[in-house]
Amino acid sequence: MPEDSHPPIVVIWPDGQEQTGVLHARHQIAPTRWLYLIAVRLWNANEEGQVEPVVYRSWVEAPAHVRPVAGVSYDAVPTEPLPPAAPPLPVSDPSRPRGWVLQRLPGSGPARGVLHAPDCAEAPRGVPTLSLTIALDTAEKPTTRLCTLCSAAGELEPLLHGFGHIDDEV
Repeated sequence: MPEDSHPPIVVIWPDGQEQTGVLHARHQIAPTRWLYLIAVRLWNANEEGQVEPVVYRSWVEAPAHVRPVAGVSYDAVPTEPLPPAAPPLPVSDPSRPRGWVLQRLPGSGPARGVLHAPDCAEAPRGVPTLSLTIALDTAEKPTTRLCTLCSAAGELEPLLHGFGHIDDEV
């Protein structure tokens, strides 16, 4: 796209001087922070020692380093806002007891079990409470499953497998 097809914008240099440049794109980096891709024409000495105009492009923070030109529309500038906030992850009742407990299941071979929240109706009573680290180590074993009746599955699954696998239907 030719430089002339981009809208003009005033670029503010670190020493306070201003120059008219053009605006190529806008990218939101935080709820109240934006970066603008601007281009300015400056002089440059080429390899033969001749001075010629060149275009420099740079991302600058707005509004600290740019300001709009009065009467210019920026509606056609490619703009990338922040993505919508992710829905909150399912969490247990904050008043529930901390930790997890392991229900051992009968059977031959390696120990089999189910991890529960301590207050789950299916959780065994009188067994030690596991820390997060031990619960995650236990949950990684193929012979252990996470209870879906209590918060164990909702809390531990994202930690075990990352957050990318969670469905949009949460």
